[in-house]
Amino acid sequence: MKSRLASFIMSIVIMLIIAALILLGMIFYQEFSNVKTASAENFIGNYISPANTVDTITTPQVIENNPFDNIQSSHEENNVDYSNVNVNKYFYNQLDETSKTIYKALESNKENMKSGTYRIDFGDSFSDILNGENGQDELGDCYQSAIEAYTYDNPDVFYLSPNKMYLNVETTTSASNITYNVYINCGNENNYFADEFTSQEQVENAIEKVEYVKDILLGKRTGDDYEDIKMVHDYLVDNIEYDTSISADNIYDVYGALVNRVAVCEGYARSFKYILDEMGIPCVLVIGTGTNSRGEIERHAWNYVEFQGNWFAVDCTWDDPIIVGSGSVSKSSKYKYFLKGSSEFYSDHTPSGQFTPGGKEFSYPTLSTNSFSD
Repeated sequence: MKSRLASFIMSIVIMLIIAALILLGMIFYQEFSNVKTASAENFIGNYISPANTVDTITTPQVIENNPFDNIQSSHEENNVDYSNVNVNKYFYNQLDETSKTIYKALESNKENMKSGTYRIDFGDSFSDILNGENGQDELGDCYQSAIEAYTYDNPDVFYLSPNKMYLNVETTTSASNITYNVYINCGNENNYFADEFTSQEQVENAIEKVEYVKDILLGKRTGDDYEDIKMVHDYLVDNIEYDTSISADNIYDVYGALVNRVAVCEGYARSFKYILDEMGIPCVLVIGTGTNSRGEIERHAWNYVEFQGNWFAVDCTWDDPIIVGSGSVSKSSKYKYFLKGSSEFYSDHTPSGQFTPGGKEFSYPTLSTNSFSD
């Protein structure tokens, strides 16, 4: 009888041990196998260039990582911190804290991004957002706003294409918690350069050429803000040819305007801001619409510049009209849109602070009512 009871107890013990082993196996499998990587699909809206073009940002498929790769790398990525990066730029100052963090990461990695493939890590910095309802959509909106502010504040990063920069969210789900790893990379693209660039060497060569022109203009400074603003305006008007074909390379950026000397309105406006930024004269890139001489409304870009405590509008593109036949631009035409106030300038210019449909509405400086008169 005792032998049967002992056998029965032993069987119960064995069954309990087996059950415990099965349970532990399930927990172990759940802990180390239930890992997924979420792409940033629909994170980014349409990025619209001010010069009558629309570039749609799409998100490539993100390849799932090995779960054990996530575990090995998570420790070093957890504590990515950009709080010590100092930025004081016009559109940056209008961002919320999440967008500012993304902007700071771009700013602090400007040199690294010249490689075209450098990965910018945030680790688990955005876990609070991602744990909330619609967290991925919210983070995507913040990313879009940060990218827009960064490219409009920094015309010197002409070699980057926002359309090729993707925000990725890796979500690791275990039995006990959910962790996130966020980073920016080029997705399945070869790089996140603008289409005209393919290598870091090419980018650095282009930067050198742009800075050569910049240094020439800085060497002509007089220290009188009015004369310096006018000098930069005149240089652009006198040296850039407007590209009516909308097909030349780099026509939307400072390289096309300052090096190739062929651009559209965005290239003029970015170059004007780029040089005045280097001179320490506050200048903002503005997009919106303009009503041309034929009465047609078209997307357009220009600048606001601060002078003597007031903000004035400058439109270098429209001060450089296309001449049909022989002749030259008259002085009245060359300065028709130079240091203008709102009462005059807004008769054919309408600014828009929304760079992307459905995106953040940025604000511009308030223009002086009256134009400047020298």
